[in-house]
Amino acid sequence: MRSTIKLIINRFCQLLVLPMAITCWLEVRLTSHSEAIFSFWTHTVSIFPGLPGVFLRRAFYSLTLEKCSLNAYIGFGTIFAHRSTVVEDNVYTGIYCSIGSAHLGKNSLIGSHSSLLSGNTQHTRNDESGEWMAFSSENIKRIDIAENVWIGEGAIILASIGKGSLVAAGAVVNTNVKANIVVAGNPARFVKSFEPIAPAITPEHKLSDAVLTSQPEV
Repeated sequence: MRSTIKLIINRFCQLLVLPMAITCWLEVRLTSHSEAIFSFWTHTVSIFPGLPGVFLRRAFYSLTLEKCSLNAYIGFGTIFAHRSTVVEDNVYTGIYCSIGSAHLGKNSLIGSHSSLLSGNTQHTRNDESGEWMAFSSENIKRIDIAENVWIGEGAIILASIGKGSLVAAGAVVNTNVKANIVVAGNPARFVKSFEPIAPAITPEHKLSDAVLTSQPEV
């Protein structure tokens, strides 16, 4: 019963935001590289308060992003900067997150005030003049946040995160993170692994060593 009510509310909210989505679809058809209209609406829906805001945000993004699950939770003030983003089931984003081009895997948790950038080469420098070049959509790179990842509050992510890993609050991740580990700091460094480390000597080795050492010398 609860899931049915939730589905009805989601569909109703999709109808409410449909005019916004239509303008975004027209933008794609007319100017495929522009995201000005999409950006306008992302800022608008980000400030809808309370639980209605959560429903309206995910309804809008379910119609405009590459993919967005209707089971996702998108907090107040959170903005998706690019349409080329995938939000899987049970993704949670806290308040005031800034998310670029990313694939957010199932059950991933994004802490409040976190920033997920579209890679680490969005701006290039002219070697001759020393001038930093303006942002170009050609430099966008989609980062991958795998399943069951937990990103702490205020983290800055410029690279992909492996399955089941944890990024500490305030960390700056500029290189890919392996699965099932904890990283922290600026730049983020390995802290510990969630996987048990295999012993250097197995019980079988210990037994064979004992047998060998018990043999009399010849």
